[in-house]
Amino acid sequence: MPDSKFAQRVLGIDISGIRKMFEGAGPNSINLGLGQPDYDTPQHIKQAAIDAINEGFTGYTQGPGIPELLQALSSKFKDQNNFEVSPNEIIVTSGASEALELAMASLVDPGDDVLIANPGFVSYNSLVNIMGGRVTPLPLAEDLTISPDVVMENIGPKTKAIIINSPANPTGAVQSKGDMKAFAEIADDHNITIISDEVYEHFIYEGEHVSPAQFSDNVITINAVSKTFSMTGWRIGYVAARKEYTEQMIKVHQYVQACANSIAQKAAYAALSGPMDSVYAMRDEFKARRDMLVEGLNSIGLKCESPKGAFYAFPEVPEGTTSEEIASKLISNGVIVVPGTAFGDRGEGHIRLSYASSMDNLKQALDIMEKVL
Repeated sequence: MPDSKFAQRVLGIDISGIRKMFEGAGPNSINLGLGQPDYDTPQHIKQAAIDAINEGFTGYTQGPGIPELLQALSSKFKDQNNFEVSPNEIIVTSGASEALELAMASLVDPGDDVLIANPGFVSYNSLVNIMGGRVTPLPLAEDLTISPDVVMENIGPKTKAIIINSPANPTGAVQSKGDMKAFAEIADDHNITIISDEVYEHFIYEGEHVSPAQFSDNVITINAVSKTFSMTGWRIGYVAARKEYTEQMIKVHQYVQACANSIAQKAAYAALSGPMDSVYAMRDEFKARRDMLVEGLNSIGLKCESPKGAFYAFPEVPEGTTSEEIASKLISNGVIVVPGTAFGDRGEGHIRLSYASSMDNLKQALDIMEKVL
């Protein structure tokens, strides 16, 4: 008889540290743990979904996505990301989460290594483990970016892929164009694949967004309408890569998903083919919030470098304390934050705060933090 009726690959997974923080908070807490814009989806996008429902567009779509959305994504990559990918090299997915799973499932065999930033986004390690792979953690540089030299030092005979997330969650770090070019050269030289998670591409305050796919064909680019257009609940992401990659990924997609939500695909098309005013307005507001929050954190003694992108701050906790202690103390006083250790053991000594919350909430949270820390 087996020791357990459940699969070891699942038994070994812990509940997300972010989720744990939510469950321990009171109903009136200020939520600085949630990684989603606090804006409503723009009206023209919602109207496209309403129109799709009224027109009866409620059946299955083609597995990779509706043709007009695939074409809009192909144009987006050319115009905004400086690389060309045909519509038949794109798959529309149920959020970037499914896109990440497709990438991992198509690449990682048991025993393969994947290089991942530590601290880095919570899903990466678990997805590698589910596929039977092994995570090789990459320590971050002083500016919280991944160094090409560190990547080179950690490549081994079983390295299959490296995940690059720029702008990054939880740090807000932005990789330079030189770094991205170097990563692409490393991928080509060592026949490994870059999985480039670009969901925060439009929220950059210093520097520029650079897609490594403009330098190499050994790249799987992952993105979504979720953050850009404040559409997290619509669950539309997308993945783009050369045909040799997408031919493998579509096999997984057809069995776990069949197709992304038909109504949400119509909404995503309206988002990608419509005006960007709402995106730029969010970006400007997030920058103003960032500036206020970082100044406030530093003024109360929590050292915090100014993040160059995304909508997260990653301040250091007071000396002699731990990330978990500070996060628990703040939650018990009505401010939800996430301990840095939720993103890897090298996140110890930090907490993550999302400034995708109102200016009033951020100011109130700073007042509470000043009193209790």
